[in-house]
Amino acid sequence: MQLHALALKDPWDFEEVFAGLYGFALSSRFRTDEEDYLIHITTGTHVQQICLFLLAESRHLPGRLLQTSPPPREEPGEGTYRIIDLDLSKYDALATRFAQEQQEGLTFLKSGIETRNEAFNALIERIERVAIVSTAPMLITGPTGAGKSQLAKRVYELKRRREQVRGEFVEVNCATLRGDQAMSALFGHAKGAFTGATTARAGLLMAADGGMLFLDEIGELGIDEQAMLLRAIEEKRFLPVGSDKETASDFQLIAGTNRDLAADVKAGRFREDLLARINLWTFCLPGLAQRREDIEPNLQYELDRFASKTGRKVTMNKEARDQFLKFAESTSARWTANFRDLNAAVTRMATLSHGGRITVENVRHEIARLNEHWSCSRPGDNSLALLTEILSADRIATLDSFDQAQLATVLDVCRQSKSLSEAGRKLFSVSRLSKAQPNDADRLRKYLARFDLSWVDVSRA
Repeated sequence: MQLHALALKDPWDFEEVFAGLYGFALSSRFRTDEEDYLIHITTGTHVQQICLFLLAESRHLPGRLLQTSPPPREEPGEGTYRIIDLDLSKYDALATRFAQEQQEGLTFLKSGIETRNEAFNALIERIERVAIVSTAPMLITGPTGAGKSQLAKRVYELKRRREQVRGEFVEVNCATLRGDQAMSALFGHAKGAFTGATTARAGLLMAADGGMLFLDEIGELGIDEQAMLLRAIEEKRFLPVGSDKETASDFQLIAGTNRDLAADVKAGRFREDLLARINLWTFCLPGLAQRREDIEPNLQYELDRFASKTGRKVTMNKEARDQFLKFAESTSARWTANFRDLNAAVTRMATLSHGGRITVENVRHEIARLNEHWSCSRPGDNSLALLTEILSADRIATLDSFDQAQLATVLDVCRQSKSLSEAGRKLFSVSRLSKAQPNDADRLRKYLARFDLSWVDVSRA
């Protein structure tokens, strides 16, 4: 045992005591492979005990806590001691409780839906871990209707339940912010800042003070708004329009987009420094077509939502449910609007049902309607939207409309397939029958190579 004297003027002064013990911890050379350290926290001031606990928890003092107690008064004998290891994973009851709390968080983020897609479940688990420990911006990407807005609201509610935010959830679709009013809507304005500004306006960033700001479709913001937003994220301060006095707002940010922001940076449409600031945590939500095994639990969720909104409980008989799921989970169902399509389909079937029960006839009418809707959508726009996720605008401009439509179909099938071979079997399902040894993967690889694409490019997109 070696004595280390620590001179303190006031052992009840937290700053002095912590600084002294912290300095001791930094200057000491602990040999944890040869020695076992115990940190006695029973004696001394309460301030000293707190500081020792904090330094042990952070592992600046690499030891276990030692508590001692004298024997009861007027009773002979020895006192007692207890050793506490702050590695909480060693305590089974605590580990079980933490695991249960995490599972509750995951279920909450998924709106109570027992999703089956392994990739999606792993994604939600990563989001839950980040949400409860980080205040840094989060970027949620994915196609329109994939559930970005709902997930952002759930992240906020999870943090609110755990007392990590106290302010409001403020949501804004940046695509609706246009022209001179965009700056005012986001950052507020002073009275008289422009014609019609008869009163001052706080702005959406100020409304999110102490809470969370969800900027959906952040790629639609103008360059000037992006510059102001970057400063507001980094410094928590900004200038309202027409004001010479800064305003402070401490908000947490979640941004959503269905655009390729990296491509927008190259095209000069999005600031590189802003992207670097908001993509520390980036999560890409898959579309419904990439999560077909999750359609069945989401079908029941949509029926429950309909009942909650209308006060009218509607069920599906087994034959009707099986027929709808057979169609919904097949590649024939395009789900171009993702969960918005599914919600609309359930709403129509439930509304048109008789006696609160969706029948096979209701399902047949809805399948016909969905197929008609998807076939009537403009193929040129759909092709362009799909292609721009992988090819540059300049490259698309060199392709004939026929090639664009064909390539978009190939990419859509590839996205819904787990391997190059599976995609090839789907695309060449007819012609492969006439071949003794069909090599679908090689045929598809050569087709993609015509456009300087590989399976890796397509699957990553």
